[in-house]
Order: sequence, then structure tokens, then C-alpha cells
Amino acid sequence: MLSWGETTGLIAFLFNFAFYYPLFMAWVWMIGAVYYFFHWERADGSSPEDPPELDEYPPCSILLPCFNEGDTVRDTIAWLADQTYPNFEIIAINDGSSDNTAEILDELAQHYEQLRVLHFASNQGKAMALRMAALSSPHEYLICIDGDAILHPTAVHWLMRHLISGPRVGAVTGNPRIRNRSTLLGRLQVGEFSSIIGMIKRAQRIYGRIFTVSGVVTGFRKAALHRNTYWNTDMVTEDIDVTWQIQNDHWDVRYEPNALCWILTPETLRGLWKQRLRWAQGGVEVLKRYRHRLFSWRHRRMWMVIAEYATSVFWAYVMATIMLLYAAGLVLPMPESLQVSTLLPRWTGVMLGLTCLTQFAVSLAIDSRYEKGLWRVYFWVIWYPLAFWVLNMLTTVVAVPKALLKRRGQRATWVSPDRGIMP
Repeated sequence: MLSWGETTGLIAFLFNFAFYYPLFMAWVWMIGAVYYFFHWERADGSSPEDPPELDEYPPCSILLPCFNEGDTVRDTIAWLADQTYPNFEIIAINDGSSDNTAEILDELAQHYEQLRVLHFASNQGKAMALRMAALSSPHEYLICIDGDAILHPTAVHWLMRHLISGPRVGAVTGNPRIRNRSTLLGRLQVGEFSSIIGMIKRAQRIYGRIFTVSGVVTGFRKAALHRNTYWNTDMVTEDIDVTWQIQNDHWDVRYEPNALCWILTPETLRGLWKQRLRWAQGGVEVLKRYRHRLFSWRHRRMWMVIAEYATSVFWAYVMATIMLLYAAGLVLPMPESLQVSTLLPRWTGVMLGLTCLTQFAVSLAIDSRYEKGLWRVYFWVIWYPLAFWVLNMLTTVVAVPKALLKRRGQRATWVSPDRGIMP
């Protein structure tokens, strides 16, 4: 990270904030995750392989939006059909695919009696696919997963456990795990999904609301969606948007780490850039859309999530400012108060690095009950701050003006993502 030398005024403020914010948040997430673990996970004593018996097993629909999933959809549906939950159907939506997805889905519908298929003539976007599937479902409970995901056989059971536990539970998000890890970027994301994404969801459940469900594996109560607008078709991240919608309507959103789902992630810088830019833009879009209602007392449980996200955006711009000042100082004479002498890490970088390793150690210790062999990626994560903090900083800086200038109502469709190297 950055060097904290002799700085004054503006530079001193920027450097102090750039250093203390990630340090502070890392410990907030660690403390929150540890509390969550001892309060719920350890106290529960169960595991993905041993789901609890439920008082009832109401029917549910598994919604599977597909766009050019010809290479993956057979495995996805085969795993869905093997769910241990006794009462479910599968609704697959072919969203105008240009490959052989439609033919494969029609073929699979002849083989699996739980499966029915909806076909769109053209690409309408994931949000529209989910909306139409939800409206065609006769059931109150919906499980949404991605067309290239592998759902653990007990995942629906774990998600339904929450949805039937109380009338105010509007959604429950599962625990995505990385399938492809043959490259450095893949290994880093194995650690990230444990130490960052899983840890943040645990901590947010403790101090307020969840920023977003995982769009790749989430269960919904249809009443919570119907009271709002289901999935908005003009948001680039429909999962963030629907999370904020239903929480603003005072529905509870939970996290279930036992609901495992194995996903494919980008393993090229180009694919990773597109993914993180979309995530960053989606966060700004929901903040822009719901800003008027979020600051009322009735929505006070959202304040911590808003403050955390807004501060992270500010941090990204602070980091960008420091880097620009350093670059300018290489070619231009700068006032002493604006001089940044070096970007090389010193004692502050060592502190952040040790905190990062501690954070990964805590999270891997928690998540090792869900996935074996996680410790093999531990020493790869020393590259995480350099690779991903810089990437997330750059995508946030680019995403803010992109989201603010976006015209409302513009349909968000999808393209085939970078799925990395198939395992």
C-alpha cells in the first residue's frame, strides 16, 4: 500500500483515511463474522450434509434463467433434479440464446418430469426472465440460481428452512463457492468469496441489513416480490436492486452458509474487469434510485449499509487522487503540501498486509467446515490487496459517472460472461 511519510494538510488527510478505513472495516467484518459464527453457525451444529428436519415441506419453484448456457446447463439441471427437498419444480427460461441452449432444454424437459421450459424469442435480460418465471410459478417460494451453477443437493432444503420460519422473511441468500481455480485469479477469488463476501454478509447480518443477496443462489418469498416490482429490468445488477427493494419494505433478508452453490468466475483480467465494473455500477444505481427514501427514520436499519458503501466509494476516489498526485509529481513541480513521494509500502503497508492475512485466516477457519482444502490458497492471498483493491478502486471510479449518467428505463440485457477455465 501507500507510504505514510512526512505529510501535512490535504495529503495527510488523504493518506490517513486511505489507511485507516480498510483497516477499520477489516476488523468490523472480522468481529461481526466471528460473532455470527458462534451465535448461529456453531450453535446450530449442523452441516450441509445434515440438514434439519422441517415442520412442513411446501412446494417451491427453482428458477433457472439461461443465456447461451449450452456447455453447462446439462450439469446444472442434473444437480437440480437431485435435490433432497421433496417438493419442487424447475422452470428454465431460455432468454433468446444464440447457441443450442433451447434444443438442450427441450431435450432435458423430456427426461426430467420436474422441468418445464419457457422460451423468449429475443434477449430480454435476466431480470425479465426471472420476472416471467416468477409470474408463471404457482408457488409462494422461489429459488433462483444461474444457468452455469452447480447447486449442492441439500441447498434448497437449507434455503426453505428460513423462508418457512417466519412470515417476514423475504429472501435468504446462499453461499457461492468457486469451481475453477487453475489460475492465480481463480485462487484469489476462492479466498475472496470466503474472506470478503462471506465475511461481509455475516457481519452485515449482525449490524443491520445485507447489501445484496448473491444472484447466483437466493430463495425468495413471492409476496415480498409482489409487494414491490419483482426484478427491475433497467438495473445492471438485479440482485442488488431487489435486495434493497424488499429490505426497504421491511422484509428480512438472511444469509445461509450451508446452502452451497458452485460457480464459475472470470479468470482473465478483461472478464474480471467487466464483472467488477457491473457490480460497482449496480451499487451506485441502487443508491441513486432509492436515495430519497433511505434517510427516513423508518429505514434506519439500512443506514449502516449505506454508510459502508458510500464510504467505500469515497475511499476509491481518495486512492485515485493519491495516485494521480504521485503521477503528476513525476512530471510537474508540485507544492510541498501536495507532494506524494512514493507509492511503495512501508510500515503502513505491512500493517495492512498483516491485517489482510489475519482476515483471511479467520474467514478460512470459519469456512473450512463447508469446503475442504481452503488453506491451500492461503498464501496466494498476499497478492489480493495489490490485484483486487486496485481493480475495485478503478472500477468504482469508472462506475460512478456511468451510473449517474445512465438514463432510467434503459433495458439491461446480458451477454455471455467469462467463465474461466472449466474444471
